[in-house]
Amino acid sequence: MTQEMLNPETKAAAAAQAEASTTPDALVAQIRAMRALVPEYAQIPAQERRKMFMVAKNTDPEFVQASINGMTASPAMEQGVAQTAVEMRADTVAANSWMAVEAEARAFLEGVVTANLVRRYRIGKNALVAYGLAKRLVRQKEHAELLPHLEAMKQFNRFGIRKRKAAETPAAPAPATAQTAE
Repeated sequence: MTQEMLNPETKAAAAAQAEASTTPDALVAQIRAMRALVPEYAQIPAQERRKMFMVAKNTDPEFVQASINGMTASPAMEQGVAQTAVEMRADTVAANSWMAVEAEARAFLEGVVTANLVRRYRIGKNALVAYGLAKRLVRQKEHAELLPHLEAMKQFNRFGIRKRKAAETPAAPAPATAQTAE
């Protein structure tokens, strides 16, 4: 964890910014609305994606350019491909341009994942502090009301509890074979 994340001034500024920013529900609605802005936006089954991925990622850009040049030289090729060389060139330019959007979307997702990780870390850390404090306070009679809460915390606490190893059973002896006298 960086020092910046632990700095109280940074935490206060982040909290103020979070209050001024949009809610998660509003952001989800905006993201869904952005789908309409993406030409050919689709969700495709994994099996079909794998097939498409093999061709899309393994086609050399020089091969694509040579194909476009061939289509320019031969109307029969354009007819066979069912796309003009101009359309194919435009598709190539668009695909390259959308790669920047793809990179930004991945970076955005990583930032959202990290922000939620920080939130969950803060929640977990504070819950562990509360647990430790409750364990100390219940030793005093005036804090007896914490006992049921402490028991619940103990039940769900995953830290400091080792999994028990299965009891080792001795290997069964090999069955004795009867020897017959000859």
